[in-house]
Amino acid sequence: MSAYTVAVIGTGPDPDTPTVDGFAMGYRHAEAFESDDRCELIGCADVVEENRLAFADAFGLPAENIFEKYKELLSTLEPDIVSVAVPPAIHREIVVGCAKSSVVDAVHCEKPMANTWVDARQMAQECWRHDVQLTLNRQRRFGRPFTEAKRLLDDGEIGSLRRIEIGWGDFFDTGAHTVDLAGMFTDDRAAEWVLAGLDYREEDIRFGAHQENQMWAQWRYENGVYGVISTGKGSDFTDAAIVLRGTNGVIRIDKTDGPMLELDRGGDRRSIDVDGETMHATNDEGDGRYGSHFHDRAVAAVVDGLETGAEPVISARMGLTTAEILFAGYESVRRRGRVDLPLDVAENPLQSMVDTGALSPSPAAADKK
Repeated sequence: MSAYTVAVIGTGPDPDTPTVDGFAMGYRHAEAFESDDRCELIGCADVVEENRLAFADAFGLPAENIFEKYKELLSTLEPDIVSVAVPPAIHREIVVGCAKSSVVDAVHCEKPMANTWVDARQMAQECWRHDVQLTLNRQRRFGRPFTEAKRLLDDGEIGSLRRIEIGWGDFFDTGAHTVDLAGMFTDDRAAEWVLAGLDYREEDIRFGAHQENQMWAQWRYENGVYGVISTGKGSDFTDAAIVLRGTNGVIRIDKTDGPMLELDRGGDRRSIDVDGETMHATNDEGDGRYGSHFHDRAVAAVVDGLETGAEPVISARMGLTTAEILFAGYESVRRRGRVDLPLDVAENPLQSMVDTGALSPSPAAADKK
């Protein structure tokens, strides 16, 4: 018998046609839990009947274990672990509801953590208050390009880390991964301040949240290491997706026209073996899987945390550090100055700037969404 029962809230649409409206991450979560022999997938909930029925068919769930309302799922099935893969705007409602249910031991939630800073904090607080383990699906922490980079760093291969440069993706959605990885490389220390600027002339809404077109942000960690990110048209300011610059060398992850992971010391460059893995948590093996081994490893960390009581490396505490930098970046744009942490705003400053007309992006055409 499996040690832990699992339910998915937010199955999502067809996983073969992901969009920025719905990426069907519930399938990837469910598959990863099913791959862990300590877990048994027992039920699902989704407000869209077509979606929940398709998910149940894909995973062989009985009709009586399929729900429209998540609270009915909780009271009926009493799962040990709940996977939350709904849009970020309702993460807080469902995560807090699970924490207060008195039946759930752990919640594994998709990223970004929440659409507002106050929601992110409440999620973490209520789970802590009710002794529920909360983790965020920062699955890239388990990819070998990143774990090998961290090993090289910890082994002193580039001396003391001085700066982390990011030229990959966007600030809020992909940034939930890249800024999180920057935190991993600094041993999850808190940031002291954030300074940023952005451009938002064309509307870009992803999973219900506004997303800037181009952004530059700089922040400083408590240990003196700097993080910088340039997205959109400025993403080519560095010659790799992520660059770790130390006192005695450089580590490049996903170097342009080069190896996935490269160690550079005084011009002596060599590729580091990462077993063929890439930066992306997608299935490249053509074996019909929805997700990847990154997701499997993330779920294993969730279950390990329940079994041992040790804090998973994708815990809510670390998730809050990332979320604070992201929201502080937007707040820096609104204040037109540096934001010292801890952050003292409740809302999403980017959303507020759009609502007040401080930013007026041209509406996106329907066929671009």
